Amino acid sequence: MKIINTSGTRKSAIARASLSPGSGVVRINSQLLQTISPVIYRTKIEEPLLIAGDVAKNVNLNVIINGGGINSQAEAARLAIAKALVGYDKKLHKQFLDYDRTLLVADVRRKETHKPNRHGKARAKVQKSYR
Repeated sequence: MKIINTSGTRKSAIARASLSPGSGVVRINSQLLQTISPVIYRTKIEEPLLIAGDVAKNVNLNVIINGGGINSQAEAARLAIAKALVGYDKKLHKQFLDYDRTLLVADVRRKETHKPNRHGKARAKVQKSYR
């Protein structure tokens, strides 16, 4: 019995996925995928499962997500699920890359840090008066 553990990140959200042979049950934070709302985030998480097709119907996935906002959590879960499916069936690697590279490669962008004396902004310049 082959169990695959992977992780995916986006900003400060971290998703850990466990894949095991089964009947196609997907749980996100102990909640069935079909019960996740809003629908747009559920659809984002389902993308790798739809591309994988029959492979996804033969495995159970359990994903635990911590940190970040709802969109970052959805993208982190999507990455973790795709990595787990590729670990289970290597043929999916090319399909995922052809569809969307962010399914297998994490987006490393972060929010720019605030700068001192800039009124809480990251890039706004300090106003100067020469008179």
